[in-house]
Amino acid sequence: MRAVLAAGILLASTLSALAAPPTAAQKNEFYAVCMGIAQDATLCGCKADAAMTLIDERFMGVVIASMKGGSPQPADYDAYNTYVAKSNQVCKPNY
Repeated sequence: MRAVLAAGILLASTLSALAAPPTAAQKNEFYAVCMGIAQDATLCGCKADAAMTLIDERFMGVVIASMKGGSPQPADYDAYNTYVAKSNQVCKPNY
């Protein structure tokens, strides 16, 4: 039983270590790109803050690239759509 518990704790800590939070530089880039699109400091600030808690560092890159006109990879479509819906819930409750 202890071995199973220890393996579970090790796996959980390994997975969380792999999913690094977005960086401050990414947050700043997100905000800048958002402002170039929306020109709404309140919305872009909220979306940048929300992204820091909703997605990880890798996925922040996906989101920023998409904001710049790229498309998520097919494997990221569902996660991207979920992120957009969640960030809209947080930042634009009237949607």
